[in-house]
Amino acid sequence: MNKERSNQRGSARLKFLLVVAIFLCAVYGGYLYIPVAYQAYVFKDLMQHYVDVAATQGYKPAWAGEQLLKSKTEYDVPETAIITPTSRDNRVEVRVQFTKPIEFPGYTYEYNFDYTAKSTAFLNIK
Repeated sequence: MNKERSNQRGSARLKFLLVVAIFLCAVYGGYLYIPVAYQAYVFKDLMQHYVDVAATQGYKPAWAGEQLLKSKTEYDVPETAIITPTSRDNRVEVRVQFTKPIEFPGYTYEYNFDYTAKSTAFLNIK
């Protein structure tokens, strides 16, 4: 009853290797992408902190921009980043824009960071 079929030999091994290769590609992509996304997330938190401090202490919006300029290297923000501090509706706002290339084998992904941090309305000094 058990006839060996020569055309089915090795098919499980090939599928396994294909799944492992796809899995390893996904892990490597995450290895390259996740640190950049995490640094951007932490930098957003820092931006929010500085606009809230500027609003509560009565500092000018430029102060928050200066603090972010000082923190560029610590948060791996490129030197080409555009930092725009403004004051709108009695709130302090800081907008940061930059693009960071993430190089995958055979492809370069451009991570675009464009975030505006606004101070909380109830923290403003009148």
